[in-house]
Amino acid sequence: MTEVHTLPATTQGRYLVVPSGEGAPLLVGFHGYGQNAEQLLEDLRRVPGSERWTLVAIQALHRFYSPKTQAVVGSWMTRLDREQAILDNLAYVRRVVAELRAAQGGGLLVFAGFSQGAAVAWRAAAHCGPCEGLVVLGGDLPVDVAEVPGLHLPPILLGRGEGDPFYTASQLEQDLATLADLGIEAEAVRFEGGHAWAPDFLTAAGRFLTEIRS
Repeated sequence: MTEVHTLPATTQGRYLVVPSGEGAPLLVGFHGYGQNAEQLLEDLRRVPGSERWTLVAIQALHRFYSPKTQAVVGSWMTRLDREQAILDNLAYVRRVVAELRAAQGGGLLVFAGFSQGAAVAWRAAAHCGPCEGLVVLGGDLPVDVAEVPGLHLPPILLGRGEGDPFYTASQLEQDLATLADLGIEAEAVRFEGGHAWAPDFLTAAGRFLTEIRS
């Protein structure tokens, strides 16, 4: 019989910050599978009005080389030891937020996630707050978040491209129904495009952030 043993191991986390002045609100984002913090940061910069936010792109802990470009990219987890990976990611996000708070002080905090990073953003909003907003694109609501007792979430912006093969239209509708059953309101943006930060969603995200600041 094979015995499986696990133990904690330290690895190096990495996150990118584009400051926007003392006391600026924080927009903290999580990239998709096979991407990196630099790519996400470029997408966050494209959000209208993002220059008024301190932008933060967190790199996933599990790094590998992109088969196509050989760039160093990342993954947030695999199915192996998934539950522990979720806890590791939450601890990582809490540490990043604590460092940001120590440097920036209090203020508005919004989490944003794309694709695989959407699940991290959902969990961060549920467990690493308080936060004032949640932007999720191309990724579904995790069951473990929906089942949190007394779940409280901030205003939510959900996005899906009509041609997205990974986050289906039926999955979006299911997520909206689950949130409604929980008494949580969310705005859904359906746009022409695929699994990407399309112009229409960037515009919606800019408006959403402006409303949070007002």
